[in-house]
Amino acid sequence: MESVKDLIVDVNSTEVSLALMENHKLIELDKESVEGHSYSVGDVYLGKVKKLLPALNAAFVDIGDEKEAFVHYLDLGLYFKAFDEFVRRINQNTDHKTLFSNIGIGPILEKEGRIENVLAPGQMMIVQIVKEPISTKGSRLTAEVSLAGRNIVLLPFAEKVSVSQKISSKEEKRRLETLVRNILPKNYGAIIRTAAEGKNAAVLDAELMSLIEKWEGSWDKIAKSKSVQLLFTEYSKTTTVLRDLLNDTFSNIYVNNESVYEEIRKYISLISPDQEKIVKLYRDNAPIFDHFEVTRQIKSSFGKVVPIKQGAYLVIEHTEALHVIDVNSGTRSKNKEQEQNTYDINCYAAEEIARQLRLRDMGGIVIVDFIDMESGEHRNMLFKHMQELMQGDRAKHNVLPLTKFGLMQITRQRVRPATEINTTEVCPVCHGTGKIASSVVIDEAIERRLSYYVSEKGIKSFILKTSPILGSYLGRGFISILSKWKRKYKCKIKLVEITDFSVLQNELYNEKGDKLD
Repeated sequence: MESVKDLIVDVNSTEVSLALMENHKLIELDKESVEGHSYSVGDVYLGKVKKLLPALNAAFVDIGDEKEAFVHYLDLGLYFKAFDEFVRRINQNTDHKTLFSNIGIGPILEKEGRIENVLAPGQMMIVQIVKEPISTKGSRLTAEVSLAGRNIVLLPFAEKVSVSQKISSKEEKRRLETLVRNILPKNYGAIIRTAAEGKNAAVLDAELMSLIEKWEGSWDKIAKSKSVQLLFTEYSKTTTVLRDLLNDTFSNIYVNNESVYEEIRKYISLISPDQEKIVKLYRDNAPIFDHFEVTRQIKSSFGKVVPIKQGAYLVIEHTEALHVIDVNSGTRSKNKEQEQNTYDINCYAAEEIARQLRLRDMGGIVIVDFIDMESGEHRNMLFKHMQELMQGDRAKHNVLPLTKFGLMQITRQRVRPATEINTTEVCPVCHGTGKIASSVVIDEAIERRLSYYVSEKGIKSFILKTSPILGSYLGRGFISILSKWKRKYKCKIKLVEITDFSVLQNELYNEKGDKLD
């Protein structure tokens, strides 16, 4: 059965949150800050070499972050000399396009070379982030810049045009290679991605031109000022997620903001025109993450203890060196023999672990302590099951068989810090004191505020946000408390239940959505 994949995009004033749902289950969560710039994978900078590390054959580079970024000699790329010459020679008096196309691409950097023969402190260089700053370490960089599109990856100062190995038809490979070679200007190379299979010339041409425009758009910045600066960022996280995930199984993309909706629609019309109709603007009053049950899943998935089936649960701990996941059986059902029961619980746990690794974006070394099993066959089957479950993970990973102590080691590429969400909160009703006003008088407290805004401020239309429990208390029955208030104060009250709210939490808004309390 085809799985249903939905992308839910929640835009608010400080951040954009992206939830990827598979069969209504949350499997990935990304957040992108709206304010300020964070150092993200794919961003391209003009950086300044600060210090050489001959012992490591590497250098520290200043890209404006307080933690100095790191580049290894092997990450300078084959054609670093061409990039270097371009940065040295470009200025406001040169014709940038002519300069770019006239630079000789060779000779390539030798594999066994030394960093001190290529870089010097103070030298400016174009670099791209391949790994975000994590913990005490700065960003990891490459000087081999690439601009990834949906169908094509553009490579400035390169000669090769290579085609994805996953395209099996030789004729299709030849067609794509010839087509892209014909439209690529001088000194550009490209990698043709699997998604390009069957795409017509117009789609590929439009995408290539937009990537070239992005790269060439940064030249003015370098020409004007040879100082540390951001040249361009990858697309926003929304479009990056779409680029990597958008495939024929994508069902819907829901967005609660008109301008982001237009941005996504425009981007999809560029990379996959026939799928433009899957983008939908969400206009309901209830928060988008509540409507699609994302909030509830975040609350249940990001704690230290994560429940799985049959009363079993995971305990997830993080240390500086690794992540540790312990599988606990909880209440064991007695209807099967113990060994089979243990194997079943371990399989359920494996499914949840594969989801948690993606959801929290956990990287580095992950140690899983499964419940001990006697049977070698079961251990082997569990290992194979875990490998299959991890196949949908875009991060590079490696799963090792279980040790005789029942431990499984997983390594997963770490390109950004793991997502951590604190799922505990200070009670907004008692403010952490543990004492609250009697629940019996909560309706009186709300009514007092209603009465004040109707009689003193002349407001006649309200939105009352409450927890689901308080909401059902106020709205239950044929003659509910809510309907009495409407008649008594001759006003409109729209009740909106927020799953994030604690039991007695409530907020009053006017019809425009401005908070009144």
